[in-house]
Amino acid sequence: MQISNPLPSLALLRCFEAAAKHQSFTEAAEELGLTQGAVSRHVKELEEQIGAALFLRQGRGVGLTDAGRNLYRELTLDLGRLRQTIGNAVAAGSRKEVLSIAVLPTFGARWLIPRLTNFKSDKPDLELVVQSRTEPFNMVENAVDLAIHFGVEDWSGARLTHLCKEKLAVVAAPRLIDEFRLREPANLFHAPRLHLSSRPLLWDALRQTLPTVEGSLRTGSYFDQFSLLISAAVAGLGAAILPTYLIEQELQQGALAEITSVPDMQERSYFVAVPAGEIKPLTVQFINWIRKQVSPQLG
Repeated sequence: MQISNPLPSLALLRCFEAAAKHQSFTEAAEELGLTQGAVSRHVKELEEQIGAALFLRQGRGVGLTDAGRNLYRELTLDLGRLRQTIGNAVAAGSRKEVLSIAVLPTFGARWLIPRLTNFKSDKPDLELVVQSRTEPFNMVENAVDLAIHFGVEDWSGARLTHLCKEKLAVVAAPRLIDEFRLREPANLFHAPRLHLSSRPLLWDALRQTLPTVEGSLRTGSYFDQFSLLISAAVAGLGAAILPTYLIEQELQQGALAEITSVPDMQERSYFVAVPAGEIKPLTVQFINWIRKQVSPQLG
């Protein structure tokens, strides 16, 4: 009878995965709560068990060999499946369903989270694991069931379902509107303007509706998160272009007022992303639910 070779321990594999991901034993040690020496010893032990070098030592850094790259590619998938399997087992043991969701931070806080009670209303045993993400990532490796993505229809290793476009509007605090007479949109270009760092061209869209405006529209204050931009607009620091779904409460309470809509010049949309393989029925239920929550143009 053929005796199979013993598998390396999970501790060795986790050390290798972290070191390969960071291309650094030091950063892997920080992630795992170990010393750099411990990570180095675990990797060396794994190399001895496998019988192949996995890393090229390059000064203070490390790089993967061909064998290391192949192992890392397969191991990330296998560990992702293992995490999912364990999560499913825990859920089954407690008779609870678990749904892991990755969302854009402000989208999650201001739009999705307030609506999740509706989704959970007939699922008392449902447990949610919600994390914030802003860029595509390996969903299998991170054991995520679905993610909300804003951008173009491009995510390696995932299938995307289109949700909607977004409705943009120029808004400002009422006192700023009075001070700069912003009920006449042409006066916008004499008022302070607020920008989102990742979307510096939004103000240029107003040239379609106000073509006589000259000069740069990109001057003003910049913020790297929608939440900061919203707070700045409410504080009266300037006028901002914002997705209306993010400021439903501010508009209803009068903290912000809409000045004019913004022409849609974006090629980007909102999508639901799921891993490319088979997905569980609960994920399908969530996708069907969220598609009913949005109009063709969010907001």
